[in-house]
Amino acid sequence: MKRKLIPIAALLAAALASPAALAQKKYDQGASDKEILIGHINPYSGPASAYGTIGRSIAAYFKKVNDEGGVNGRQINMISYDDGYSPPKTVEMARKLVEQDKVLLIFQPLGTPPNSAIHKYMNAKKVPQLFVATGATKWNDPQKFPWTMGWQPNYQTEAQIYAAHILKTKPNAKIAVLYQNDDYGKDYLKGFLDGLGAKAKTMVVKQVSYEVTDPTVDSQMAQLQASGADTFFNITTPKFAAQAIRKAWDSGWKPVHYLNNVSGSIGSVLKPAGMDKSVGLITTQYLKDQNDKAWANDPAVLEWTAFMKKYYPEGNLAASENFYGWNVAQTLVQVLKQAGDNLTRENVMKQAASLKNYVVPGALPGIKLNTSATDFAPFESVQLARFDGTEWVRFGEIIGK
Repeated sequence: MKRKLIPIAALLAAALASPAALAQKKYDQGASDKEILIGHINPYSGPASAYGTIGRSIAAYFKKVNDEGGVNGRQINMISYDDGYSPPKTVEMARKLVEQDKVLLIFQPLGTPPNSAIHKYMNAKKVPQLFVATGATKWNDPQKFPWTMGWQPNYQTEAQIYAAHILKTKPNAKIAVLYQNDDYGKDYLKGFLDGLGAKAKTMVVKQVSYEVTDPTVDSQMAQLQASGADTFFNITTPKFAAQAIRKAWDSGWKPVHYLNNVSGSIGSVLKPAGMDKSVGLITTQYLKDQNDKAWANDPAVLEWTAFMKKYYPEGNLAASENFYGWNVAQTLVQVLKQAGDNLTRENVMKQAASLKNYVVPGALPGIKLNTSATDFAPFESVQLARFDGTEWVRFGEIIGK
């Protein structure tokens, strides 16, 4: 029987038409066969410099990933700039990263005012402003700003949880509020007042703001104490949080004290303020507290501790910012893994908006990340916690989705 020979050209044509052959690699600037170049902006100096360690812990984690072969065979290279928590400087750094350094995306730029300053620019340029380090509500607006996504629980929801707790446990409270006079502080304040509802007018007896350029909040704290308030909502960044906690104690003012989550670090806030002066503080948590002995043998905390000792040995093991950085960096790596060989900016955002029951290693049990094309809020659950002088002790149920 004579064999029928198939021309080589026909075989090549068939191969080229196959799905595997058609699945070609796609790149935007900042990505290649060997590298994924990302930008990062952090306040390594200035009034919010306590957060600078987040950038260092993220860089350390990417070093670990690269040592282990990278993501889909590509090395992550991060260019990180200091903006001093100054919005004009943030704009300058963002333009440099996008237009000169030609990064694929900007990851974890920190702070509500700094991110607000580059919000429209990033979306006009169609460059991902991904997993921003701020819980402002406006980052979950995929219809108007499809290139910007948050990561942590939003400030308004958190503040509403404090309001609900006050209404339940102290319905006749006289409340004083200290807040940072910018988008960050006002977002928390709005959520808190909305949560109190009609009772806000009678329950809130004093609201005082401060500027990030103020040396201290001592005068503001004196005004709040003089109001006769027995409950205090402390909406501050770490430097001012520590000052407020210490001042309240030293002046003999002992209100029920609620502290926003972003300043709940034992290492960066409570120790500088005084652990004894921080007893009774109430906050929310969505990540495990690596200082809590309840997690002493937790696999994620043990893994993080080993990581810190090897890749960031000078980092403070008591600072929750370092645990935060390790966790958010892993979320980006997950997105990049999902993106595969299609490392376009559009696909990166598509994958960020396609997280399905993703478990961040350090998240509290039962909390999972879910995003979609219409929901750009990864974390949407928290739990209340009270400081006992040594650690945060969680109480109540997980609140949220």
